Amino acid sequence: MPRFFPSRKGNKNNDNKTPADTSNHANDSPHPNSNDSTAGNDANSGNNGGSKSARPNSENIPPRPKLVFHCQQAHGSPTGIISGFTNVKELYQKIADCYDIPVTEILFCTLNTHKIDMTRLLGGQIGLEDFIFAHVKGQPKEVEVTKSEDALGLTITDNGAGYAFIKRIKEGSIMDKVPLIAVGDHIEKINGESLIGCRHFEVAKKLKEIEKGSTFVLRTVEPLKSGFSNIGPSTGKKGSGNLGSGKQTLRLRSSGPATVEIPDEIVTVATDKINNLLESFMGINDTELAQTIWEIGRKANNPSDFAIGIDESDLGMFGFTDDFVFDLWGAISDAKSGRLNQVSADFNEQF
Repeated sequence: MPRFFPSRKGNKNNDNKTPADTSNHANDSPHPNSNDSTAGNDANSGNNGGSKSARPNSENIPPRPKLVFHCQQAHGSPTGIISGFTNVKELYQKIADCYDIPVTEILFCTLNTHKIDMTRLLGGQIGLEDFIFAHVKGQPKEVEVTKSEDALGLTITDNGAGYAFIKRIKEGSIMDKVPLIAVGDHIEKINGESLIGCRHFEVAKKLKEIEKGSTFVLRTVEPLKSGFSNIGPSTGKKGSGNLGSGKQTLRLRSSGPATVEIPDEIVTVATDKINNLLESFMGINDTELAQTIWEIGRKANNPSDFAIGIDESDLGMFGFTDDFVFDLWGAISDAKSGRLNQVSADFNEQF
């Protein structure tokens, strides 16, 4: 297709970058910067004591309510109370403290279901009525895999706290035919090399770089399972369908404080579409990256501005191809013009 982007600043060094393609490698999402500031006004009263100078208005502002969430361990546990976190790492630590377990035992969390349901995966937002289920480490598994094709058929995501795991396995792919490996498994090692602390794009890149025809050893850790089938949120709690429907959600950020927001349906659909493109082209799922791309596109007036905005941001280091940027702009343009006005039935895929 014709390349219409004029002199993309970030493309001058593309020869030294890993190109994006439709196989299992990806780009890390940059952490959006938060520029929060506080200001107050000091008022000095006059000598006569009668003047009413401007006073800090904090005295008139009621204290912000403390956000409290309920949680359980997915394999079965008493219900815990979690509060006071601003990002995923802090959330995991709060859960670990609640149950007196090492935070390294927590693989990922789902919302409103104890099942390993990747459509309910906790990401950058939590509905204020959502019930959190923590999936902890279970049985480790080690298998030999022969890479007989270019792509293994995996979609990889991570928990934001150092563990990458399998989000989806393509039907009929190499990994679909490998016994024991399943959705939800944490990818711990490849050929003995530890991947703990790696982001999903790093793990996907390592799998992509394995030569076709070679055999490698994959070690995974599955989430702990139990026979409990009746645990779940109390009947008074609503399901995750409230996300994106106008209900308030807690948005978690990599830096800066968490904020309570009412999600815009257009934003929800646009970021979901962008996430689908990331998965189709690069085999990864990254809500934070999708949100960052949307914010750049929302401010752009045309595809050229969008391409330049990508290159001048932290995303420029990823070396997105012009074709991929064009597809991203198409999704953003459709959302801005209202052509993506119907929420997909599986929009919660981003969580």
